[in-house]
Amino acid sequence: MVSSSPKSKSAFRFESEDIRVLLGEVAEVIRTTGVRPGVVRTIQASGVFSKLLREYASSPALFQTKNGNISPPIVLRKLFEGLGATYVKLGQFIASSPTLFPKEYVMEFQSCLDNTPTIPYSKIRSIIQEDLNKPISSMFAYIDPVPVASASIAQVHKGKLLDGTEVAIKVRKPGVKEVLRADLGFIFVASKLIEFINPSLTKVSLSDIIGDLRASMLNELDFKKEANNLDSFREFLLSRGILDATAPKPFRQFSSTRVLTMEYFKGVPLADLEGISQYTSNPEATLITALRTWAASAAEHKFFHADVHAGNLMVLEDGRVGFIDFGIVGKLSDKVVNAMEDAVNCFANDDFRGLASALCRMGATDADVDIDAFGRDLRSMIERISSIQPEVVIRSTIDGSAVAAQMTVDERETAQLAVDIVQVAEDNGIRLPREFGLLVKQSLYFDRYLKLLAPTLDPLTDSRIRGPDYIPGQSGYNSGSSGPSTSGGTVIDVDAISIK
Repeated sequence: MVSSSPKSKSAFRFESEDIRVLLGEVAEVIRTTGVRPGVVRTIQASGVFSKLLREYASSPALFQTKNGNISPPIVLRKLFEGLGATYVKLGQFIASSPTLFPKEYVMEFQSCLDNTPTIPYSKIRSIIQEDLNKPISSMFAYIDPVPVASASIAQVHKGKLLDGTEVAIKVRKPGVKEVLRADLGFIFVASKLIEFINPSLTKVSLSDIIGDLRASMLNELDFKKEANNLDSFREFLLSRGILDATAPKPFRQFSSTRVLTMEYFKGVPLADLEGISQYTSNPEATLITALRTWAASAAEHKFFHADVHAGNLMVLEDGRVGFIDFGIVGKLSDKVVNAMEDAVNCFANDDFRGLASALCRMGATDADVDIDAFGRDLRSMIERISSIQPEVVIRSTIDGSAVAAQMTVDERETAQLAVDIVQVAEDNGIRLPREFGLLVKQSLYFDRYLKLLAPTLDPLTDSRIRGPDYIPGQSGYNSGSSGPSTSGGTVIDVDAISIK
């Protein structure tokens, strides 16, 4: 009885310390968020719940699987769409993270819709003048009141500077900062409480993932940091002597925390077959430029564009490749870069056992892995991927005078393939980092582009892609410079969130 008493007091002290830390974190969230936004969001959430219940009562089939059971992923996706900006961004995070979330949720959130309404131009105009502290007429000759794009956090308007330069003006929507802080603060506290109640969940680093995502999304609200990312990518291209690819130039004097004025790109999406022919006579060379640039940034700059769907890759009027929308970027650790380098070399030589070994070094595992079995599973998976062909849609103009061909990439199919690859790894006892999921998805996009624009090209052996400075068996290129590093935006660093 006596000997057990000190142990009991020790356990109590440990729990008291945990409680003290937890309360401190809750207090810090409340301090930075404020009470009023939390109350307002609670009221709004109640309205969303009520609307969802009414929708279910009138149309239960919309919430059910094919066998008639209620689908938790569908319910959660609809709830996220109703709750707005923060939860739409979280839904997009789930959709792009097959290494972190169950495949049913990853697939369902591919269709997470950003239904946030556009903001009237009068409010956008006020934000621009207030944040830049100048009248519109002293900066811009013209701003189109109709936005060219709108999402949960910002909307974009086309405009002209006084010297005639055409620009894209990205403006943060009013109230977004307060909503994101309240929502993300609540989610972070909830994750901490869940881990406190069930300590075994700390093994999956739930609160670390949410905390890192919270910091990244709040970072994204500061458009100065996105401007830093654009400058960083442009400087990297310059340092590598890459002149046939570019990103929009930010205009610092007309940008601020809530306003980002940048170069307006004229061109067509990479997947627009008819449009590409206007600006290049060699689509294969254009695609090689896009792929080589992206691969170089991932391997050498340790900073890569993590959303290269057709809308974010353009062929400009002068024939260059334009990378736009750096809202999602990936940052790789040296461990992942080196393992990916070995994986690419093994894949190029049909060495699936070596590929399996490289992926083992990249991920985390608690048990011995059967490398041979893993290699056979990877071979079967990759053969299935290679058999899939992109769909080419032929559309005619309204008067029937012309037709245009455009490739469609099935987002759900791409996501399913990424999920399947991750599943093969997990079935063999390997937990891959989130960045691997991002890399795989971008690779699958490029695989579609290759099949359309350069079906006979082998990107793993073609010297035009790896470049003259490439050294087999080593990470990156022999340029003598690692390039500038990223300093803002949504960057998910696998080391920072401790998935390993």
